[in-house]
Amino acid sequence: MPKLSWDQAEDIAIALVEKYPEQDPTYIRYTDLHQWITELDQFGDDPMKSNEAKLEAIQMAWLEEWKDAQG
Repeated sequence: MPKLSWDQAEDIAIALVEKYPEQDPTYIRYTDLHQWITELDQFGDDPMKSNEAKLEAIQMAWLEEWKDAQG
């Protein structure tokens, strides 16, 4: 299975919901978000290739996935 990259916001969001099901993504600092993403087993991109726009896109995708999971 190919590793996740920074451009796969939705797939990263799904992995984050699975790993942190109780975490509300609204209140995550980008520094923590970056760390959590790079620590995902499925993640394989260069940690230095992230930027604020990519982190924001992932956070918004995570928020949508999290809301869906909450019912």
